[in-house]
Amino acid sequence: MPGRLPRLTRRSEFLRAAGRGRKAARPGLVLQALPSGGPLRLGFTATKKIGGAVVRNRAKRRLREAARLTLSAEATPGWDLVLIARDATATRSFAQLLGDLRGALRQAGVPAGRGA
Repeated sequence: MPGRLPRLTRRSEFLRAAGRGRKAARPGLVLQALPSGGPLRLGFTATKKIGGAVVRNRAKRRLREAARLTLSAEATPGWDLVLIARDATATRSFAQLLGDLRGALRQAGVPAGRGA
């Protein structure tokens, strides 16, 4: 896929998705989805509760790759999505993590771009 998907960068954008968005929890991640009317934008976060910097960065890298393989900006416009790492994110098999993301997207009513 060429380039990166647009990102949520401001705290206020993350808080808006958390406060008004639909939530879906799976063993490997939590998804917050807010219809936005604009292009698809993604945000990734991992709290210190799941581990130190190495564990948090690994979890976020895995979430970014799962999102890259599952979503496409052209096929899924109009959503702000926040993916939150959980304890199992860094250690769960990648196939299970992809399944978690697809299931969370279905539960939140977000149309997935393309399957991986």
